[in-house]
Amino acid sequence: MQRARANNPLGVPLGWAAGTAINSVAAIRAEASYAAEAGFDAYWVSQVFGVDPIVALAAAADVVGPLTELGSSVVPLYGRHPLALAAQARTAQSALDGRFTLGIGPSHEMVVEGFFGDSYARPFTRSREYVEAITPLLNGEPTSFTGEELFASGWLTIEAEPVPLLLAAMGPKMLELAGSSCAGTHLGPAMSPQVVAQHIAPQINAAAEAAGRTNAPRVVTLVGVAITADPHKLRESFRAADTLYSNLPAYRAMLDLAGLDSTADVLIAGTTMDDVVEGLAEFVDAGATDLRIGVTSGDDPEIDAVTRGALKDWIASA
Repeated sequence: MQRARANNPLGVPLGWAAGTAINSVAAIRAEASYAAEAGFDAYWVSQVFGVDPIVALAAAADVVGPLTELGSSVVPLYGRHPLALAAQARTAQSALDGRFTLGIGPSHEMVVEGFFGDSYARPFTRSREYVEAITPLLNGEPTSFTGEELFASGWLTIEAEPVPLLLAAMGPKMLELAGSSCAGTHLGPAMSPQVVAQHIAPQINAAAEAAGRTNAPRVVTLVGVAITADPHKLRESFRAADTLYSNLPAYRAMLDLAGLDSTADVLIAGTTMDDVVEGLAEFVDAGATDLRIGVTSGDDPEIDAVTRGALKDWIASA
């Protein structure tokens, strides 16, 4: 499968992050059209309470144009059996002509126990067993797995190319799992260049090397950007609105590693596109292999429009 073009001055694939609030397939299609027209390499759809990203991306197959990768970032592995999720993923792979990548993660205790009614006592064990059970299925092979948390035995008959698997990973054990057994990791909204450089990239690369992996693991990094006349005002507005994410234990740990108070502190907000590019370059220098870029506008349509236009012009200039 052809991967992202990376036809830009930063030299890494640029993905468009659709955000977590999309609530219709029509909106998914509109965002896919923007990503394709703007010249992004990839298009990533998150999952919280909005549309199912796997179903929605398959439904947008006719508007994704030259995009070379489309993926979920991320689907909670709790609440879905590996056979069911693999069937969805391989169906989407068929619809998207081999361009689909599955991003999964253990989510958070608040979601797993508060919404699914499942136990979040052993998220690493569940993640490790899930990766082992689903990987053969994603590759078109049968699975036969019995673990402490999961049982999966069966096969799928869906004709499709293998589906690459990315695992949301921040702690040492999860990074080792992502580096040794997956194509790489997806990083969430609390990541700073410092943490990528000193914590994420060294550990996942060491795990891949120790496992004898021939391809370096991907570090797909989510970055919020904005062009505004008052970056400080936007950042403070975002700080007040994003206390939930900043206090989730997994994200809180990453912020604490960098000595930061909030996810607002990693927002790349500037008055020009040059400011944004400088911030993006810091993530690439830190070890990000792919950027997943989303506009953080504080619900200001002018900031959203200006930033989208500037991103499109910058990519076109390459």
